[in-house]
Amino acid sequence: MTPGMPQKLSLPGVKHVIAVASGKGGVGKSTVAANLALALNMSGKKVGLMDADIYGPSVPIMFGLGTVNPQTTPFPLQKYGIALMSMGFMVDPNQAIIWRGPKVAQAVQAFLGQIPWGELDVLVIDLPPGTGDAQLTLSQSAPLTGAVIVTTPQDVSLIDARKGVRMFQEVRVPVLGVVENMSYFVGDDGKRYDIFRAGGGQKLAAEAGVPLLGELPIDPRVAECGDTGEPIVRKYPDSPTAKAYLKLAATVIAETGKPAAAPLPEVQL
Repeated sequence: MTPGMPQKLSLPGVKHVIAVASGKGGVGKSTVAANLALALNMSGKKVGLMDADIYGPSVPIMFGLGTVNPQTTPFPLQKYGIALMSMGFMVDPNQAIIWRGPKVAQAVQAFLGQIPWGELDVLVIDLPPGTGDAQLTLSQSAPLTGAVIVTTPQDVSLIDARKGVRMFQEVRVPVLGVVENMSYFVGDDGKRYDIFRAGGGQKLAAEAGVPLLGELPIDPRVAECGDTGEPIVRKYPDSPTAKAYLKLAATVIAETGKPAAAPLPEVQL
């Protein structure tokens, strides 16, 4: 092992670990991670969701949970059938976390290796935006099945999403595919409107040689549900957006069941 590289952790009860990542903020990555985790659970999988965004954790708000006493509360927390872990459970939301990179890396490793995740089919990890310490630590120490890259259609998002793809490729983590979030809007007239242009996710997927896993529509209820602590997949399970997430979950399951390119090990869900 290269000097200074984190030791590869073993999660014997977890079948698959999937990182949800993006090159930049504002693309709805945490929303995608939360709803994907719920969609996987609704598809019959035992699922955990780890919030690796130490500076700006979103999982507590999206699941309607607050801070707890870590001395008396066993982790991971449970909500809607999902095992959850986040820095937001331990720190007041108004308190800034002012840590240097090594401490962030330590926290990510602790969440991954010291939390008793138990038996899970899938552990979804919501990464912070960018390609910094948290992403690198996770890539080097977690037994990742693969990464899902979230982008929006416009070029300004694609520029940074490409960096996320390349980072995972360079550290030899399979990229399962690309998700285009806020892809389109369906009006009351039933017509599809490409508000943020179109085809960006497909373009990025083609460049990287990976599948386009799904296109998720713009729905004002997504923000409403996230803010009130009940993601749209659970609150409006019959909505077009929830159905798009269930389709995405099925596609992700199918991708994890495919043989990985050599010399990466073959995995099956």
